Amino acid sequence: MNDERSYKGSCFCGAVEFTVSGEPAAMGYCHCESCRHWSAGPVNAFTLWKPEAVHVTRGADNIGTYNKTAQSYRKWCKTCGGHLFTDHPGMGLIDVYAALIPELAYSPGVHVHYQETVLRIKDGLPKLKDVPKELGGSGISLDE
Repeated sequence: MNDERSYKGSCFCGAVEFTVSGEPAAMGYCHCESCRHWSAGPVNAFTLWKPEAVHVTRGADNIGTYNKTAQSYRKWCKTCGGHLFTDHPGMGLIDVYAALIPELAYSPGVHVHYQETVLRIKDGLPKLKDVPKELGGSGISLDE
């Protein structure tokens, strides 16, 4: 019997639906200019999943893709424009925006690209200059 937890999510209009299964590899906040610009907000709340944990269950043909850089392939619904995921091929992970998985108990563990922040957040979580070493970054910590 598989006791792995599964969570449902969708785009803004519901034309694209998906599930994520198991536990995310990481959860946190990204402060990079690219994520801020894409999300139209001062910070992006992310959940990172292994690709095999993410399954589009409806509307796969309605997903658009744009990549400004080879590190991030951003996905959205072609009907409503609602953001869905960001594939990070170099990391082997997919960012599913935390707000799209309402039943997941979001528990951030880190702030990444904090040197680019426009919104200082004093929450006691580690603040990294870029990303952890194991994901190709420097792993350098910054002050809150």
